[in-house]
Amino acid sequence: MTLPTHAQIVVIGGGIIGCSTAYHLARDHKADVVLLEQGTLTSGSTWHAAGLVGQLRSSASITRVLKYSVDLYKGLEAQTGLATGWKMTGCLRLATNPDRWTEYQRLATTAKSFGMDMHLLTPKAVKAMWPLMMTDDLVGASWLPTDGQASPSDITQSLARGARMHGAKLFENIRVTGFDMTDGRITAVKTSSGDIACEKVVNCAGQWARQVGAMAGINVPLQPVKHQYIITEKIEGLATDAPTIRDPDRRTYFKEEVGGLVMG
Repeated sequence: MTLPTHAQIVVIGGGIIGCSTAYHLARDHKADVVLLEQGTLTSGSTWHAAGLVGQLRSSASITRVLKYSVDLYKGLEAQTGLATGWKMTGCLRLATNPDRWTEYQRLATTAKSFGMDMHLLTPKAVKAMWPLMMTDDLVGASWLPTDGQASPSDITQSLARGARMHGAKLFENIRVTGFDMTDGRITAVKTSSGDIACEKVVNCAGQWARQVGAMAGINVPLQPVKHQYIITEKIEGLATDAPTIRDPDRRTYFKEEVGGLVMG
């Protein structure tokens, strides 16, 4: 496919955010969209993202977006034929001190106002759900049964196919090198394979978003930070539908993956 010389909207970055942006612009707005990825789709931070899907936030608008995401992941495979790895395992958030427990009690009220069913569990109930967990130091836990996990790379590929189905053009191995500007507005995107005149640009470059913004004289306040995680071998007794776990006091998460645990 030849790189076009004009597009209504150019999306920079082929990770989950870029492909989701292209998908929704093409599907919902019938926009003429071109997506540019400097490597291959998901080759940035998307491919090793944790894939935890939680919905409840203190902001009603963010919670609505996250609830929409869950609904999207549930039905995307039927639209595109590509699985997203979505599993509605539910999520346990652990409280290991009274202050955290008080926070969860307040969140349970917030969840109810957002139309979500959040349960507060005793350590005994947590142990019954997660037999491998030591619960001696728990005050309790919150439980959101509609949370879960998915594969960020699989979601991205499914969104990319959906975007193409709705007319978006996606290009890999095309590097953005700069912009043509007129009166402070971008009029064209310069790339390693030629220029694309455009009306709008969406910066979805992830860990490179700051550098892309700088090309247009814009400061994007973003700094990438390395994140380590551990993948175990198969663990006997660990269910494939085990709830994801978040322990905010220890800044740790756990999720089941191919019979073992991922923690980070």
